[in-house]
Amino acid sequence: MMKKVNTLLATTALATSALAMTSGAAMASDTVVLDGQHLTQAQAWAIADGAKVDIAPQAASALVKAHDLLMEAARLGKPVYGLTVGVGLNKDHKLFDANGELSAEVMAASKSFNYSTLRAHSAGVGEPMPVRLTRVALAVRLNTILSGHTGVQPYVAEIYQAYLNKGITPVIPSLGTVGEADILLASHVGLAMIGEWDVFYQGKRMSSVEAMSKAGVKPLKPIGKDALSILSNNSVAVAYAMQGYQDAEHLLQVSPTVFGLSLEGLNGNVAPFLPQTNDIRPFPHLKATTENILGSLSGSYLWDLNSERPLQDPLSYRTTAYTLASAQKALSDLGQVIDIQINHSDDNPGVILGASKQYAENSQVAKYLVEGKGGVFPTTNFEPLPVALAVQQLSVALTHVSHNSAMRTIHLSDDHFTHLPRFLSAPGNNGHAFGAIQKTFVDMQVRNKMLATPVSFDGIQIAGNIEDTFTNLKLASDNLIQIVDNINTMYGLELLHSTQAIDLRKAANADLKLGKATQAMYQAYRQQVPFVELDRPFTPDIQASHDFIVKY
Repeated sequence: MMKKVNTLLATTALATSALAMTSGAAMASDTVVLDGQHLTQAQAWAIADGAKVDIAPQAASALVKAHDLLMEAARLGKPVYGLTVGVGLNKDHKLFDANGELSAEVMAASKSFNYSTLRAHSAGVGEPMPVRLTRVALAVRLNTILSGHTGVQPYVAEIYQAYLNKGITPVIPSLGTVGEADILLASHVGLAMIGEWDVFYQGKRMSSVEAMSKAGVKPLKPIGKDALSILSNNSVAVAYAMQGYQDAEHLLQVSPTVFGLSLEGLNGNVAPFLPQTNDIRPFPHLKATTENILGSLSGSYLWDLNSERPLQDPLSYRTTAYTLASAQKALSDLGQVIDIQINHSDDNPGVILGASKQYAENSQVAKYLVEGKGGVFPTTNFEPLPVALAVQQLSVALTHVSHNSAMRTIHLSDDHFTHLPRFLSAPGNNGHAFGAIQKTFVDMQVRNKMLATPVSFDGIQIAGNIEDTFTNLKLASDNLIQIVDNINTMYGLELLHSTQAIDLRKAANADLKLGKATQAMYQAYRQQVPFVELDRPFTPDIQASHDFIVKY
């Protein structure tokens, strides 16, 4: 299943790399200014497609101050996770003694620890991330660094910027994270920056040393907390969550019209979507959803009284507004937590300029403070559970959407409901018509039910039993991406059925009118997939239908 997700995201990483660089040339005049607080998802995707990146002056200034604060804490011998003491189970290992001075020996020890950290944590597996998603991850991490709470050298932000602007993309394996910061995956970014890993550059995979030399980028020489900040964050998994969000957003945009065509194919009842029936129960997004459905049917024959139309349709038709509204709410919730995630630091420890002195009268709190500057505090800001839960909730909501789609498509083949030929057979077609094709969308639905199963609490305690909770955000996001793609296939099959039903109705009534939006989708679809007069191989039609939904 993971292999299929990666295949869906990119045919090959090299091809995506070439595309990204081509897009970059086309968007050379576009620049996104990052300040650590106001990055939108649309801007992140623009950067992925080649928009240039500038760093806001105030963010650059905060980087200098935060780095100075961090090193002052080290000079004073403060216990700083990943700087003066080790990480994970080794947090009880003192890395070096500052003793009031950051001597050459102390700095050499810090540098050695940084290189060792990047090497030891580069342990991902699987196909490389698609270049476009990697660039999103780089943009997100650069922006969260610019929030000013990492304490890294300013050059860390500058080399992220250079990688994005010059089209140098680290090769990041796509598997190997449990969703508590993608430490084994994001480490490859730092490994490339120090010249010990591969990147995609100018359409080719090559050593980062060669690429940086060609692009005029100086390798990073990490000290202090640089390595930890580069590897201990959630930017990789969040990029996949953003992909799932974007895919689901498009799916839900086309959903009212896809449904409208099915309702017209069925000769269904508009009553469940009327304001008279929904204003009295104002669940979130329900009013907007019903308005979109009715809007897609503006001018349709369904508004005219019809003696064959039942008083109440099957529930998969009548409840669709609820399933779509619930999915829209879940989408909105995911969008909100992503926006928070990509505009705030997820670093541990957190470097806080001008930190509040609340509770500072307690010695336990006072030891984190650096007088006159702020403080360096242990955090759990690497915890992406709000994003993981929102991803999973959207997966669950969309699986209700896909269930309704599967049932609607089955009903469209049933002459008991449509009063059309069984399995939507055209006149003269004495074969199977759509009798066998149902297995495909049932397969998709079974897979969706499996993929929608929450994974955020699955795992095994590791790192000396210190790391004993999980979110599996990357896996949850992979599942969301796959669910949406499965629904694209299911919607394509639903269109294959609904347009067939409409054509059969038009054969009996040449004056049959569709809604304005449904008519436009019907006409566009018929340019890709013709009416089924006689049995034919449906595999090409299914692929064309899937692609139609994705691009519409």
